[in-house]
Amino acid sequence: MVEKKRLLGMTMDELYGVADECNLPKFAARQIAGWVYGKRVTSIDRMTNISAANRARLSGKYDVGRYTPLEFQQSADGTVKYLFGTENNKLVEAVMIPEAGRTTLCVSSQVGCRMNCLFCMTGKQGFDGNLTANEMLNQIYSVREAESLTNVVFMGMGEPLDNYGQLKKTLEIMTADYGMAWSPKRITVSTTGMIPKLERFLDETKAHLAISIHSPERERRLSVMPVEKAFPITEVVDLLRRYDWTKQRRLSFEYIMFDNFNDSPAHAKELAQLLKGIECRVNLIRFHAVPDVDLKTSTKEKMEAFRDCLTGKGVTSTIRVSRGEDISAACGMLSTMKTSYPVLSKEDLGDKKVHRAAEKI
Repeated sequence: MVEKKRLLGMTMDELYGVADECNLPKFAARQIAGWVYGKRVTSIDRMTNISAANRARLSGKYDVGRYTPLEFQQSADGTVKYLFGTENNKLVEAVMIPEAGRTTLCVSSQVGCRMNCLFCMTGKQGFDGNLTANEMLNQIYSVREAESLTNVVFMGMGEPLDNYGQLKKTLEIMTADYGMAWSPKRITVSTTGMIPKLERFLDETKAHLAISIHSPERERRLSVMPVEKAFPITEVVDLLRRYDWTKQRRLSFEYIMFDNFNDSPAHAKELAQLLKGIECRVNLIRFHAVPDVDLKTSTKEKMEAFRDCLTGKGVTSTIRVSRGEDISAACGMLSTMKTSYPVLSKEDLGDKKVHRAAEKI
C-alpha cells in the first residue's frame, strides 16, 4: 500500500501541483488550502465545494495529514504537555502555556537536537531527525487549544535554524493569506545563533527572534553551549546590530541563571556591555535541574539583583515565571528518551492528568 501524501504543510505552489496531478481545475488548489488551513477540516470528504469525483481523485493520493497527540499531561499550573508521533516513528513534545489573555504553544522543530547544550534534556537524547512542515503545523492544529492559540514559539525540542528549510516553509504557511493568516508578531523563533542561517532568517522572515545566550563570555558559554565554538556570541551580536529592532520585529535574549556560574553583578555588567545600544529584552530563566548535570539554579535574590543591575545599565530585563515543571514541561526539560509517559492511577495523579489518544484523524 502506497503511503498517501499529506496536504497539511503544503505551500500554495505545491497545492497547485496537487491540483494538476489529480486533474482538478487550478482554482481547486485555493479551495483545498481554504479547507485545510482555514476551516481546519480533517478529511477530504468534508471539502464540499469540490465535486465528489474530484474528491475521490484527490483522496486516492492524498490525505489531510492531521494526527491527534498520542498523550497529553496537565500541570497543576494549567500548562499542558503533548506527545506527538512522527512519520519515522519517533516522538516529540509540545507545550501549551495558558496566561491571562494569552495562550502560547511551544513547538518542536526536531526530534532531539544536535546542539548538546549541557543544561538541556533534549540535547542529551541526541539527534533523530528534522520535523517536516506537516509535523510542525500538526502540533499547532491538533492540540486541544488549537482554536484559541494567540502565540506560537519555536522553543521546544530542537534548534529551529538547524532545520531552516522546513521552518521557513512552516512560517510561510502560518503567515500567508492562503494559510493561517497570522501576523508574524505572534510568532517567536528561538536559536543558539547559527550565523549563516540566522542571517537568512532575518532577511527572509518577519517573526520575532530569541537568542539563547546564557553567558556573555566565550569560555564560560562554550563550557555549557558547544555551539559557541562555531558561532561565538560576539559575532552573533555583531550580526544583530546590522538590523533595526525598533519597529515591527522584537529581539530577546534567553539567559538561564546558574548559581555561582553566570549570576554575579560582574556577569550582569558584562552582559549589558555586550548588548549596549541594541533594542532588546533579556529574559532571565530559572535553571530546571536535569540528571547528571552539576549545575544549580540561582536564588531568587540573585536573579532579582541581576535584573536590577541590567535595568540600571539600560537593558530591559524580566524574570520569566517557570511553568510546567511538575510535568517536565519547563525550559530545558523536554525529552522523549522514554517511549511514553507512565500510566498513572487516579490516586497517583494528584494535580497531574495523563491522557492517551493515539488516534489518526
